[in-house]
Amino acid sequence: QVQLVESGGGSVQAGGSLRLSCAASGRTLRSYYAMGWFRQAAGKEREFVAAISGGGSTTYYADSVKGRFTISRDNAKNTVYLQMNSLKPEDTAAYYCAADQDRLRTATTFQEQYDYWGQGTQVTVSS
Repeated sequence: QVQLVESGGGSVQAGGSLRLSCAASGRTLRSYYAMGWFRQAAGKEREFVAAISGGGSTTYYADSVKGRFTISRDNAKNTVYLQMNSLKPEDTAAYYCAADQDRLRTATTFQEQYDYWGQGTQVTVSS
């Protein structure tokens, strides 16, 4: 089992930045776990934001965040990060990290392929 705990959320004005962290415990965040970030705004379905392969060499981003958000990981610290710059009000949502334990999968944008989820951290961007 892997437990994931997100942190770093908060309230910022449009144009600001936040850095989300996702710390893994229970089992080490093995280098073959692909990781992802998803978000869910009030009244909307959860959507993909970014994903990173186990070794960190492959990343995927939703079009809506490409060029503004950066996903990274530090396997030695069992932590995955989401650097969010140039935030917009439409980025307001609860952000969740997730881990995919399938060794054969580099990274995925499909939430149903993730096995472990954190409890989420709220990001609120005001205009």
